[in-house]
Amino acid sequence: MKRRGWLALAGLALAGCSALPSKPVRQTMYDFGAQTPTPAGTAPPRAALVLPDVEVRGILETPALLYRLGYDDPNELHPYAYARWSAPPGQLLRQRLRAVLARERPVLDNAAAAALVRRGGEPPAVLRVELEEFSQLFASASASEGVLRLRCTLLENTGGGERLVAQRSFEVRRPADSADAPGGVRALVAATDAAAQDIAAWLQQR
Repeated sequence: MKRRGWLALAGLALAGCSALPSKPVRQTMYDFGAQTPTPAGTAPPRAALVLPDVEVRGILETPALLYRLGYDDPNELHPYAYARWSAPPGQLLRQRLRAVLARERPVLDNAAAAALVRRGGEPPAVLRVELEEFSQLFASASASEGVLRLRCTLLENTGGGERLVAQRSFEVRRPADSADAPGGVRALVAATDAAAQDIAAWLQQR
């Protein structure tokens, strides 16, 4: 009887342990990583440019790390459950684009541009960026790529307001080296860096 009692108590203890909640899965946060700074003392030779906040809509306004299953339903966006960006993609994209453009010219926000004009400076041109797609696209369960699509509008400030100078859409795709969130992050960062270089080259032609 005594032995059966101990066995019963042991069974209850094991049942209690199995009822304990499992340890929560920690969410992983990603950003675009470090960017090589412009060397100190380097004077950007080109005219200043205003780069306002990147315009985004819908789910891209959140820090969700998104993917599409192209082999199932490519029109449906899915967020990773345990991975996210450290800030909304529009903010991260602006930071990286500003770092690249600043190698050749002063890049200002709206407040700095207004202060420049108040001091008698020429109103700088404005580059408006709209982020349209920023996701990991799976062609199969084991193959995917990072897809970035955006539209850039270059405007000149005149006495009568802003005048359209040029507009262009950019789409960049980079393969992911693994079919998971870290692979998608690396692919999207590579696509962002390539797009930033393409935009810088486009602006040079203007």
